[in-house]
Amino acid sequence: MAPTSDFSDWLRSQGLEVVLLILGAALVGRFVTWARTRITDQIDQSFQHSDQLVRTESAKHRQALAQVASWVLLSIIYILVAMAVLKRLGFELAGLVAPAAVLGAALGFGAQRIVQDLLAGFFIITERQYGFGDVVEVAVTGSAEAASGIVEDVTLRVTKLRSADGEVIIVPNGQIVKVTNLSKDWARAVVDVPVPASADINHVNEILHDVGTKAFQDRRLKPLLLDEPSVMGVESLDIDQVNIRMVARTLPGKQFQVGRDLRVRVAAALRREGLGSAAAEMTAIPLTDGDQAGDPV
Repeated sequence: MAPTSDFSDWLRSQGLEVVLLILGAALVGRFVTWARTRITDQIDQSFQHSDQLVRTESAKHRQALAQVASWVLLSIIYILVAMAVLKRLGFELAGLVAPAAVLGAALGFGAQRIVQDLLAGFFIITERQYGFGDVVEVAVTGSAEAASGIVEDVTLRVTKLRSADGEVIIVPNGQIVKVTNLSKDWARAVVDVPVPASADINHVNEILHDVGTKAFQDRRLKPLLLDEPSVMGVESLDIDQVNIRMVARTLPGKQFQVGRDLRVRVAAALRREGLGSAAAEMTAIPLTDGDQAGDPV
């Protein structure tokens, strides 16, 4: 009867505390997750109910910061609760210091990447390299192709991207060697217009200038443009073809939409001026310099 009595006493004292600690950790974790979701939802609603066409840099940073803060807080809570449960189960934490040091040294080399990920994630957040909703292109160690898409989640350890095909790409922060942010402050739509080498370049430039002026006056397109699209001139010269570059500064993340609209306008203008072959060749080009990362929207 003595062992049974001791076990019952333990259940009524420390066993109950263990159950309460686990339940408390689960409840606090639910609360932290709910608070994070509420904060991010409020940021989303304030953006959707405003007249802004794109998120501000501060809003993107606040949303990323809320995600990171909740992740760190949950990690701390679970670690502290795990230590408290171990103590109530009879494990002396002071006696585990020496074995933990040996185990830490043994696992140190294996944990280097985790520490590297955490440090890299810390600097990504503090330096505001990118945030929730940014369109980025990430060069990853050991990968020949860069990962590109919209940032959906940022923690201290990983960054989650949603590609143009709807795929979720998870990149450890420590393996990121280069980040190209395509939606920070402003962006640029680039349209290369191929015309025959025999065409009148000055006349083509006038056509493109007129297209840019009318695009900037368009009520639908003007809110996306920071200034009037300009013609940079001849970008490249081949034996039978000349590429003339047209660029437009846009709101962050809107360069793809503006680029598509400008191509349609340029193709229509070239056809009206009797340059149908150039317009057909232009519409057959899948990508330009402004679309190298693909359209994520």
